[in-house]
Amino acid sequence: MIQLVPITEDNWLEAAALRLSEEQQRFLDRPIGILARGYVYREQNARVFGVAEDGQLIGLALVKDMDEEPACYDLQQFMVDGRFQNRGFGSEALAQILSLLASEGRYGYVEVCVNREDAPALHVYEKAGFVDTGYVDESCPDCLNLMYHFPTEKR
Repeated sequence: MIQLVPITEDNWLEAAALRLSEEQQRFLDRPIGILARGYVYREQNARVFGVAEDGQLIGLALVKDMDEEPACYDLQQFMVDGRFQNRGFGSEALAQILSLLASEGRYGYVEVCVNREDAPALHVYEKAGFVDTGYVDESCPDCLNLMYHFPTEKR
């Protein structure tokens, strides 16, 4: 069973040792970089979640607040270790992240920037209900800007 767990002094080395698949290395930061971003963006309420399966850390997610328009949660990085992919863990973890953020209720949206060539990630996000906003960030022209709108009744 997938759980979101905090990254602590007891598990951060396990988190740093997670491995990206060869394909993902083009699209995501290394796990140690995700942990570092969590620290760097701490003033934007950044949080790094561990994704655990039966107590074993198998992935990471970094979410921060984005107060520019449109103000929303920014899912900066989300990865499942290459050894644990294609088992539905990413979809299950993403659903839990969205549920957690919806219950916080600070924003009505979650945004994620995904490389156009990262078909597996695009599939996971689209399956969860993310839609392409059509916005192209000039600093990341190869990426699609996807947005998830929380259902109104959950907020």
